Formats: sequence, structure tokens, C-alpha cells
Amino acid sequence: MARYTGSVCKLCRREGEKLYLKGSRCYSEKCSFDRRPYAPGEHGQGRHKVSEYGLQLREKQKVRRIYGLMEKQYRNYFEEAENIPGVTGENFLQLLERRLDNVVYRLGYATSRSEARQFVLHGHIYVNGRRVNIASYQVDVDDVISVKEASKKSKRFKEVLEYNADLAPKEWLSVDMEKAEGKVLALPTREDIDYPVEEHLIVEYYSR
Repeated sequence: MARYTGSVCKLCRREGEKLYLKGSRCYSEKCSFDRRPYAPGEHGQGRHKVSEYGLQLREKQKVRRIYGLMEKQYRNYFEEAENIPGVTGENFLQLLERRLDNVVYRLGYATSRSEARQFVLHGHIYVNGRRVNIASYQVDVDDVISVKEASKKSKRFKEVLEYNADLAPKEWLSVDMEKAEGKVLALPTREDIDYPVEEHLIVEYYSR
């Protein structure tokens, strides 16, 4: 599976805002974006006039990087969203939110989506009592997402669950942190997307 292996802090700086890709580090004084809030490279601090295409590209790249996807997979989601009745942009975001790695992150079983993806790939996550190691797995209403019983005893999971003990899940999810067991109450809506995104720019980018 192809994945980005470079510095994720550079991605935040390139997009000009925090994407919260490194979990707790993003909230600390070690955050690279707080220390250097400009694009990487020797021309990063220069003034740049952004075209309409540039705005569309940056919005597309921002959301792609938030969810940690490569371009081909990201575009496949968009093409799937186009074939679903309703608003394409909202359908697109819903498909991204329903990814298993994103849901694991939303439930508080991980401090970042990349960590959540790693937990899924390593077989620590169960859906409806069955192990699922596919990060792109699409959850559905009434699915129960839990942490493998043996994994709950690991040092890392104990740290994460304690760190996120007071985390309030999205309205479309419920979670029992003591049992490390969550449930999908409904499909996510546009209002459940808690970061600033202008999905119409992404639609315009792919509609060129």
C-alpha cells in the first residue's frame, strides 16, 4: 500500500494551517507550524498571488492530507461520490469520514489518523466482533468498533485511552472508553465535519 513517508509537519506548513497530523505534538510547543508558520523551502516566506486553480488545488490537497490518502485513492472516492444521489461534495466528505481508520481516530482509540491506520493494519481493531485490518473499510449504521481484548493491555493503548478519556465523540458515534467499544449511531452529516473545508472547490477542481 502506497503511503506518504516524508515529514508530516511540512504538510501543515505547505497548506498554511494546522492539520493535526501528529496527535498530541500538534498541541505542544514542539509544533513546527507554530514555530515556522510559513511554507517550507527557500521561497516559503515570499508573497504569492494565488489563482482560482491554485485555491482549488490547495483545498483538494489539504483534505487529502488530513485523511492521509494518495491521489488515486482520493480520486476514486470522488468518483464514487458523484454516483451517489445528493450533493457530491457532501457525499465525498461522508465517504472519507466513514473510513475505519478515521472512525477509530474519532472514537479516541488513537491520537492521530496515521496512528489509527497503523492500529487497523496491525489487527488491533474489530468490527462487529470480527477483526478488520483494512483501513479503508466503510463503517455503517449500528456497526460496533472495538479494540482487541489483548491489545487493551498494551502500554500504548493504555496511554491513548487515558489521554482521550474525556474526549467527547461526534454525535453520530457513541463510545465506552473503559470497554474501548464504540458504535455508529448514524451516518455522518456535513455538520459533523469539524475542520474548515470548502468542498465546492474540490468539486470544481475535479470538474475541470
